[in-house]
Amino acid sequence: MSILTSLSHAQESRYSFEKGMMGSPFKLVFYAKNDSIANIAAQSAFKRIEKLNEILSDYRDGSEINMLSAQSGSGKWVPVSDDLFNILAISQDISKKTDGAFDATLGPVVQMWRHATRKGVFPQETEIREAMSKTGYTKMKLDSKAKRVFLSQKGMRLDIGGLGKGFAAEEAVKVLKSFGIKSIMMDAGGKIVLTNPPPGTKGWNITISNGSDSLKTMALSHIALATSGPTYRYMEYNGIRYSHIVDPKTGIGLLFHVRTTAISPDGTVADALATAFSVAGIEKSKKIIALFPDSKVWLVEKQGEHVADWNTLE
Repeated sequence: MSILTSLSHAQESRYSFEKGMMGSPFKLVFYAKNDSIANIAAQSAFKRIEKLNEILSDYRDGSEINMLSAQSGSGKWVPVSDDLFNILAISQDISKKTDGAFDATLGPVVQMWRHATRKGVFPQETEIREAMSKTGYTKMKLDSKAKRVFLSQKGMRLDIGGLGKGFAAEEAVKVLKSFGIKSIMMDAGGKIVLTNPPPGTKGWNITISNGSDSLKTMALSHIALATSGPTYRYMEYNGIRYSHIVDPKTGIGLLFHVRTTAISPDGTVADALATAFSVAGIEKSKKIIALFPDSKVWLVEKQGEHVADWNTLE
């Protein structure tokens, strides 16, 4: 390292900001030249996430995604913002490559489970069938030239919860980079995007858990990772624990999933793959990962007393 570069690094201090957004703590850590740049950059990044939430949140009545869903089955192509189009395009690409293990049209099923979890009542089979009949990623068509979306069936409801935080993290990082900030860690509720290592280090030290006692710390940079597991969010019924991650083929929460960590060059893709690998399980995921050659995964499943572990992070 030359004297010049060490001097330029010496002028940079570490800054950390945290804010509750999209239902999770969002934490920004980065290196900047002074307090005023750091503050304005962080506020701009959080503002960008807030704007995305207004577009993408399925919890907000007036959000763009809910207004699009409301026009499902109308026979109309609906023009949408670049942000909404881009995230739906990534979602559809991953749905195709994972044979529907990831699906942004699961909204009706997700809503049904939300109500069921709140009431502590397991949905009837007829309810599950009814909700499932309004899902299926092939019912959503995208027109990339005109940035339009067509939802073929009435009652469809889009839910991009499976990749929204990864997308928001990527967008926040773009904002910080526009302020000349180069070393960034953005943690959007467990969906992490990393740029240059902190000055004078090999990488950001990230600890990954398999959901029980096994921990692994890796020095990472220029990469994104996402972890999903039912540790905090699940429904228990008749002594059986159902994950908040729903299998698009059955409409029921996963039973065997313990923990998935996906590492990918892009935060949106890492986020979606953490869900897709969880749903697909180890055997199918071994085939899927061939379509994502730059991605790695650590997947832990439990069936009865047996724990299966598949780890390509090494």
